[in-house]
Formats: sequence, structure tokens, C-alpha cells
Amino acid sequence: MADAPNIIKKIKKHEGHHGGAWKVAYADFVTAMMALFIVLWVLGQDQSTKEAVAHYFKDPLGISDKGKGLMPGSFLNPKNPISDNPQTFQEMEVEKLKSMGDKIIAELSSDSAFVFMMDKIKVEITKEGLRIEMVESNGDVFFQVGTAVLNQKAKDMIIKIGNQLAKLPNNIVLEGHTDSRPFNNGKAGYTNFELSSDRANAARSALTLSQLNESQIVEIRGYADRRLRDVENPYSLVNRRISIIVKYLEKK
Repeated sequence: MADAPNIIKKIKKHEGHHGGAWKVAYADFVTAMMALFIVLWVLGQDQSTKEAVAHYFKDPLGISDKGKGLMPGSFLNPKNPISDNPQTFQEMEVEKLKSMGDKIIAELSSDSAFVFMMDKIKVEITKEGLRIEMVESNGDVFFQVGTAVLNQKAKDMIIKIGNQLAKLPNNIVLEGHTDSRPFNNGKAGYTNFELSSDRANAARSALTLSQLNESQIVEIRGYADRRLRDVENPYSLVNRRISIIVKYLEKK
């Protein structure tokens, strides 16, 4: 009788239910939940914090042209999101003030009450900050002749400008300038210095009627004809002006 063939049974051992796949799925779920919580947190923050977070994700290593990136923990301070880099801080200030200047011009231009005055408004960025100048003319657009009394339209315009500047925490300086014509209103010792100072102070008084915090106005300057806008023509009307200067914030 022939020998019975040997039968070999191979038993396959299972490595647990579905192996380690559940761990991957769970990790994906936790990651998604974390991302959701981060999004919800960001949505609840103010604009400066949102901008700081956005800047970090755009340039986490700080290799862009505009700065060294967001330093650890710096975006937690919404008042000063990228304070570790003075150059970046200054560039942000310049852009902020440029945007404010554009907004003020757009706001005034859209109001029919100020259209006839728009060619007398000069807005520019300087080393000190945003300079908004109200230049006089033959029509005595801003002040009554030979006085520091603002016309009502000029006062309304300054109030409107102040309402926009109230959105910024920056300090404000007011300057008065005249041309080189000697001034004499009959008062002994009253010169272009007194006139320019009084006009700057009149602009300050108008600003206090706006939403601007009066404590932001830190200085009044009267330069007479010592800082002419048109040096070649010292009697030019463009030299007679009021300047509202929005100073750059200082890095702390």
C-alpha cells in the first residue's frame, strides 16, 4: 500500500485589525481639527494680528525683501507685530500713511462741498511722516484776509480730515507758513511768525471738533517764511499754507 502524501497546512497570522491604518486616519483627523481651531482663532483677532499671521505664513524664514520674517512670539503683540525688524516696521508705517493719504483725498474728492478746494490740497510722504498741506490762494479759500480766522468750508474740511486721522494712533503736528511779504495788521510786534502760529493753532482748534483724540496733537509750529515751498518765488501764494503732519510711530 502506497504511503499517504504529507499534507502541510500554512496558517496565516493576522497583524491586528486593519494593521496601522487607523492610526493614520486618526492623525489626519487631529490635524484637521487643529487647523480648524487655528482658523477660528485667527478670525477672532484684530486686523493687525491677522496681517502678522499672514506675513508669517508668506515668509516664515524671513528671506523676503521686506524683512526678516515673524520672530517667535512677535505676532502675539497686535500693537507691534513685526517689531524685531526696524526696517520692516518703518516700511509698514510708510505704507499705512500712504494708504491714509489716498483715503483722505478720495473722501474729500467724493464730496461736492470740497471739489473746488481739491487743487489746494497737497498730500505727500516725508521723512517726518504724512504731510497734508492746505495751500492758500487769491480766493482766500481757507482764511479770511490777513487773519487767523478759518472760513467755514476750510473748518469743515479739517474736521473731515480729522475724522479719518482718528483711525490712527499716530501723533499730529500742525504748522503754519507764510510768504515773505511783511505783515502788519496794526498790532505792534505782530509779524508773520505770530500769524503763522495763530493759523496753525486755528487748524488745531478745528481738529479738536473732529473725532481725533486731542492728546494726539503734540506740537504747534509757526515758521513764517523760513520754510518756503517755492524758494525761487518767496512771494508765491503756494508758500502760504497750513500743514497737518501725521508722524511715524516710533518702534518700541
